[in-house]
Amino acid sequence: MDFSTLNVTSKSPPAASALATDTASAAGSQDRFLKLLVTQMQNQDPLSPMDNAQLTTQIAQINTVTGIDKLNTSVGGLSGQLAQMQALQGASLVGRDVVVPGNVLDIANGVGQGGFELSGPADNVKVEVLSPSGHVIDTLNLGAQGSGMQGFDWPTSTATNDSGLTFRVTATSGSTSSSPTTLMRDHVNAITTTGNALNLELQNGGLVPYSTVRAVN
Repeated sequence: MDFSTLNVTSKSPPAASALATDTASAAGSQDRFLKLLVTQMQNQDPLSPMDNAQLTTQIAQINTVTGIDKLNTSVGGLSGQLAQMQALQGASLVGRDVVVPGNVLDIANGVGQGGFELSGPADNVKVEVLSPSGHVIDTLNLGAQGSGMQGFDWPTSTATNDSGLTFRVTATSGSTSSSPTTLMRDHVNAITTTGNALNLELQNGGLVPYSTVRAVN
């Protein structure tokens, strides 16, 4: 695989610099807290001094704030590592086919293919093949279908991927009608990253989030 074709961009500040900044910030917060606490104790009313419970509460508060800062730093570093791992996983998809939400009919060797996802069983499922202008050119009655992802084949002798055909799916269960999520097969040309989000550049579907991939062929 030629990795020069991948459009992967990921920017992060140097780890040492970020760690030094966070450490200095935490030390500064503790120093300011101790100065304020000492000043408060020096200027307290001798007849009504601060009790141990108040002192313990204030010390616990500064420890909590420091702990939260450290936790945020750790989570931020983990998020960056996960983004890099996700980008490496996405790189393996370049040149392969994936199934994503969409309604473009994939046509090869005289057969158009598409899919859909049902949230529950349906008594009858109808697929309508549409022209580029949106007119119905054929209808497939698939009958009863179970829940989950389903696929269909549409035989054609003249249409190709350049025909720009799409499809829509209608499902009925009793007297209730619904529009299932349509799924299409597409080719991954490249991947891109924006922040911590990984996107796939598809041949027909354009830019889609990596999280929308339902299956890999």
